[in-house]
Amino acid sequence: MSRLNIAEVAPEMYKAFLHTEQVISKGPLDAVVRELVKIRGSQLNGCLFCIDMHIHEALRLGETQDRIYQLSAWRESELYTDAERAALAYAEAATERPDGVSDEVWDAVAAAFKPEQAAYLVAQVAQINLWNRIAAPMHTLPPKRG
Repeated sequence: MSRLNIAEVAPEMYKAFLHTEQVISKGPLDAVVRELVKIRGSQLNGCLFCIDMHIHEALRLGETQDRIYQLSAWRESELYTDAERAALAYAEAATERPDGVSDEVWDAVAAAFKPEQAAYLVAQVAQINLWNRIAAPMHTLPPKRG
């Protein structure tokens, strides 16, 4: 059971977070890339609710089960594009340590994405970390399925 339902007790703040998510989702960053970085960031942060939500969303968008299964070891997998690898490396570096994005990681992002896409990648990684830091400490559980 969730400790606190932020949406109920602070609806204006929650609506602002949702609005930001909606703006990011309408941006130029590929939807599958968005979901991959959301899943990976959520894995690193141990956010069960977000892992569940974004795996289901990725599947809805046509992502394959094999790519989801291999996501936690994406560096060893041959299933990801160079752009996806750059996005995942950025997501991991920024999630693990905000000042941990090396020049090498950023250069790969800059090579794989146009500046506006890179800006939306930065925002998406920040946003999933925000959601993880709400859902995980509040013990928010995913819906029970099958």
